[in-house]
Amino acid sequence: MIIRKVSLAVSVLFSIAGFAQDVAKTDFQIKPDVKISYLDSVKSSFKKDELATKVDSLWMKELVSLDIYDDLTKDIQTINSDVSVDEELPTELLKQRLQVMNEKSPFEIEYNQGLENIIKSFLKNRKKSFSRLMSLSEYYFPIFEDAFAKQNVPLEIKYLAVVESALNPKAVSKMGATGLWQFMYGTGKQYDLKIDSYIDERSDPMKATAACSEYMTKMFNIFGDWELVLASYNSGPGNVTKAIRRSGGKTKYWDIRNHLPKETQGYVPAFLATMYLFEFHKEHGINPERAVVKNFETDTVQIKSQMSFKQIADLLDMPQAQIQLLNPSYKLNVVPFYQNEAHYLRLPKDKIATFVSNEDQIYAYVKHQSQFKSLPARLALKVTPRAKNTLEKSTQDIQFYKVRKGDNLGSIADKYDCSILDLKKWNNLKSNSLALGKTIKIKSADSVVKTKEIKTPEIDKKAVEEAVASTDNKDKSGAKPLEYVVVSGDNLGSIAKKFGTTIAELKELNDLTSNNLGLGKTLVISKNAAEIEVVPAENTVAVASNSIDTFKKKATTAKNIGEDYYVKKGDSLYSISKKYPGVTISDIKKWNGIKEDDLKPGMKLKING
Repeated sequence: MIIRKVSLAVSVLFSIAGFAQDVAKTDFQIKPDVKISYLDSVKSSFKKDELATKVDSLWMKELVSLDIYDDLTKDIQTINSDVSVDEELPTELLKQRLQVMNEKSPFEIEYNQGLENIIKSFLKNRKKSFSRLMSLSEYYFPIFEDAFAKQNVPLEIKYLAVVESALNPKAVSKMGATGLWQFMYGTGKQYDLKIDSYIDERSDPMKATAACSEYMTKMFNIFGDWELVLASYNSGPGNVTKAIRRSGGKTKYWDIRNHLPKETQGYVPAFLATMYLFEFHKEHGINPERAVVKNFETDTVQIKSQMSFKQIADLLDMPQAQIQLLNPSYKLNVVPFYQNEAHYLRLPKDKIATFVSNEDQIYAYVKHQSQFKSLPARLALKVTPRAKNTLEKSTQDIQFYKVRKGDNLGSIADKYDCSILDLKKWNNLKSNSLALGKTIKIKSADSVVKTKEIKTPEIDKKAVEEAVASTDNKDKSGAKPLEYVVVSGDNLGSIAKKFGTTIAELKELNDLTSNNLGLGKTLVISKNAAEIEVVPAENTVAVASNSIDTFKKKATTAKNIGEDYYVKKGDSLYSISKKYPGVTISDIKKWNGIKEDDLKPGMKLKING
């Protein structure tokens, strides 16, 4: 009898233990029901083209880097060909190489002391610039050569784009000349290049090169000499004709050079010096820094509805800078849609395949987004006409940005969704150069809320003002970036979902050109940690049993009571909170009396103090 009672007690005890284990398992196996965004749901339905060739890594910083353009332009305008330069290049060797170039070129390339001085000056001061230019040339030169071959223009003219714009389609001179070939507004219109509020085809590599080819052909029919054609391209055919008259009817560039405008006197020698450096770059130890996307790896698709570069980048998981590089003629980072006019988007071939295979979903998403163009997401307010004046006033406030190492006008313009011309206008800048530490003004008038599109009930004006004020204060305070260290099992998709952002935005913030992540890599999630909340924290399913919640809370608290944590290099409040289950950033701030994520190595933090 006693044995039976003992057996029964033991079996009951094991049953209770088993039940407890089941409860514990239930607790820790519950997975949050995360709500996915409309963007993610659209992308999850995309058909993938697994056979598409992966595009090469883009050297995207070159898109917005105008420093080479500034330097070369200044050199060509101020270079003195009469000043000898101390650079190791024997004159006899240079003469031999120039003769080799002359034999296979329609240009008359002859040695003279002025040309030697310019070549040596470039070798001494611009080696690094030419290394970068050669990398860019891998993308642009095939475009130029194709256009020139059709018109029987010497292929060597491609080097002129280096002299004109440093191969930057966004280059704009002080006089307003624009694009790779630096067309003035009137000349662009003369050669049927479209220029309006959305589009400037002077920045379109293919259309502008076709116009340049047409111009060169016409000028050669007039002068019959390619050096004079180049001189006319720089100073106009009228100035070349005057120089011919003043020289007594001579028709060779070197004979009339002294009668040409000062800038044009250095223009043709700079062109020939550029040709020399490209032809003999290996002999001087100049090599492309890294490869850019080749032209034959891209393709175009006709756009059926207006869409922004941001929308395209989000949908196709690619950086906006890559879209800008391939589509420089769209001035506002928007591909417009006009009735009876075709507009094309150029993309890497694998992205074209994704776009074409999923056009219906893409246009549906763009249409959906166009209905919500109003407030910034972080305000989450409905605006009425009564609040319009307050919001417009706040959104037109001037922001200030301090120039950091590596910044340039292009990258800052991209960051604040404005143009380089806007930045120059707002700050009275005459060149594209920026001094380190300089504070520049940024007007946010473009972000004025389009209240006419919103039809909602009225709200309390005071609430709107307070929300706008708090947003402004966030922007003006020293915002701390939110960072995340990649752990085993992470990928861009899971990290983007965790922080309520997109893969494209993560790539943009971290200059990533692929989806590969190294273990331990630190990613910037947001430039302002205060704006980010972890998505699962808002969307997790509540656990049914209060006893399980209580059990978890007690277990966590018991583990961490009285514990101190010493801050290590690279730590943030977020990364520290993840080390202690159940502990939040707000908890750590409260326990230690701190307001911002301003941590220093060695600092002691109380956990559950």
